[in-house]
Amino acid sequence: MGGAEIGLAELLLLLAAGLVGGACNAIAGGGTFFTFPALLHVGVPPVAANATSAISIWPGHATSLLGYREELRRQSARLKASAPVFILGGIVGAALLAATGNAIFRQLIPWLLLAATLLFAAGPWLRAWVSAHRGGELPRAALLAIDFAVAVYGGYFGAGLGILLMAVLTLIGIDDVNEANALKNALATVVTSVAVAVFVATGIIAWLPGLVVLAGAIAGGYLGARLARWVKPSVLRAVVIAFGLLLTWSYF
Repeated sequence: MGGAEIGLAELLLLLAAGLVGGACNAIAGGGTFFTFPALLHVGVPPVAANATSAISIWPGHATSLLGYREELRRQSARLKASAPVFILGGIVGAALLAATGNAIFRQLIPWLLLAATLLFAAGPWLRAWVSAHRGGELPRAALLAIDFAVAVYGGYFGAGLGILLMAVLTLIGIDDVNEANALKNALATVVTSVAVAVFVATGIIAWLPGLVVLAGAIAGGYLGARLARWVKPSVLRAVVIAFGLLLTWSYF
């Protein structure tokens, strides 16, 4: 399905997936677990579904930067140093996805979902472990290699990218939560922006389903930001993890 025709039931499903995904991203992350399978369910081919999911949640990363201007100013040197590597990695990851056939990517889906679910579940412990075991300053080459690997993953699949970025930022010694969140969102915006550019250039976006999900995600992001005061991130994380495991089992 290229998105030329879409029934009312499919439209409502995509809208709901975008709404829930956008709200989850605003509170605790994990929105891809809802948008990606919804696009698959309505018949969008696997590679196009992944690319379309990426483009539908992209604005959430970009608009979040408006609230982090001061933190980004303080971390401008790190952002400028990392941006070229993340641009290159995002392009490589997106190009790999565009070059992956649907048959191969379909076989990878359960494994990617499993990896992303485990990564999402282990996020708090991963950052704590990295912080506890952080030693001296890593060699520049090692940091560049880690940044590049994270960016390639983000361009290729992206679910759990924020968890990886927070671990990397902890590894290099950024302990201020607001500054780490600001850098995480900025670097995620860099990766998703170049990935989206590759997806558009290669023509693999299913535009109509994607725009429906995008509309839901924008509304969900707004609602999520308002609900964040009353919804515990730990509870929502548990729901996302359970849903991720259910999806993984289903696709296996």
